[in-house]
Amino acid sequence: MNTPLRFNEALIITGRAFKPFQCVAWALQDGTGELSISVIDRTNTRLLGRSKIPCSTYSDPEQLASILKQSREELSRKGYDLEPWTMPE
Repeated sequence: MNTPLRFNEALIITGRAFKPFQCVAWALQDGTGELSISVIDRTNTRLLGRSKIPCSTYSDPEQLASILKQSREELSRKGYDLEPWTMPE
């Protein structure tokens, strides 16, 4: 995947990266285009939070893959089991 990602595509990819947990993503209406994500479990406990991911990062497939892999590794180090995932091509 070499073309820039649109916001909705980045959201879908991000949501799939953290299964079986739920990923909640949002952008503030301030016009900056920054993305914030939180990963929560079934009890709505926040397992991970990332704020202010710039558009330049989430629109670039390689940069998005890198930040998602880092976040997945962080969850794994905390003892959470995630389903296998790879960045779509």
